[in-house]
Amino acid sequence: MPHEIKIQNLSKSFKGIGGGTTKAVDHISLNIEPGELFFLLGPSGCGKTTLLRMIAGFIEPTEGQILFNGRDITPVPANKRNTGMVFQSYALWPHMTVRENVAFGLKVRKIPQDEQNTKIYKALEAVQMEQFVDRKPIQLSGGQQQRIALARALVIEPDVLLLDEPLSNLDAKLRNELRVEIRRICKDAGITSIYVTHDQKEALSMADRIAIMRAGKVEQIGTPDELYHKPCNTFVAGFLGETNVLRGQCRPEDGSRVMIDFGVGSIEARLSDPQSGPVDCVIRPESFSIVEPANTGCLRATLEQTIYLGEVLQHILRVGEAQVKVLQLGSASVNLKRGTEVGLAVRPEDICLFAAEG
Repeated sequence: MPHEIKIQNLSKSFKGIGGGTTKAVDHISLNIEPGELFFLLGPSGCGKTTLLRMIAGFIEPTEGQILFNGRDITPVPANKRNTGMVFQSYALWPHMTVRENVAFGLKVRKIPQDEQNTKIYKALEAVQMEQFVDRKPIQLSGGQQQRIALARALVIEPDVLLLDEPLSNLDAKLRNELRVEIRRICKDAGITSIYVTHDQKEALSMADRIAIMRAGKVEQIGTPDELYHKPCNTFVAGFLGETNVLRGQCRPEDGSRVMIDFGVGSIEARLSDPQSGPVDCVIRPESFSIVEPANTGCLRATLEQTIYLGEVLQHILRVGEAQVKVLQLGSASVNLKRGTEVGLAVRPEDICLFAAEG
């Protein structure tokens, strides 16, 4: 049965060289559902790997609890937690064959040989590597080695699967291919999985839910769609994909309807509790439409540059003192030249408003 994981008020502090302390993880609490593929996402140094290693049992928390299916495993050593770990560096034994690498955890557990053979084949079949059983790691590509590392973690039938940036050493094309495979393998196995990455696209394309971290704390937890379209602050919006943040003045109209004035035009938005004052507007590049500059309800902008990205065009425009990115499908019939004056329109539901920072 897949395990539920509860993290309760978990913290980890490290002593510095000068005698001070650094709090790598700062009172984090979160629930991970049974069978969920849960991502820890954030910039370098945000505490995501420290949190993962505390769940694995490699690092002892300063305070707080970790529970698997309601059982407190905080004091339980790593080798007694029945977790499978997949590392960034593969961590395969170079002198062992694929079969021997995958069998390692089973031998430690003293599983009978016949049962070992069955489990090894099943694990290699799950990662589509059964034809390479007699090869050494040096005879495999990076992607194949990572599949073997995943099979080694799965073969012991862990209660929880932990993945620490497993695709970061691979090229872009291979990363894209293995994203689909790793999600399929995790969901087919039905194992509760926690995946650490700093790659936003990786998280968006694979996760059931994501916790976005900053400076040892969790900023927001949600599905990829929730986090992308309804970020809780400008940090989450900016970290999870490209976005534009424009400072404007909020002017309440009627009900939840407000107008945001920018000095180069006004756009309509929605606020549950409208108040006058400065606001930061978060607008995704694909949410803007290019219109005639004379249209009402748009921002006047000047084109500075257009970048061809194959499937899309990326326009860089000047809106007052701010620079704005706008994406259009590459097939769009747009023939704009540098210096062209245009209007930028956006639907009210595609604007996220926050109190102006600072």
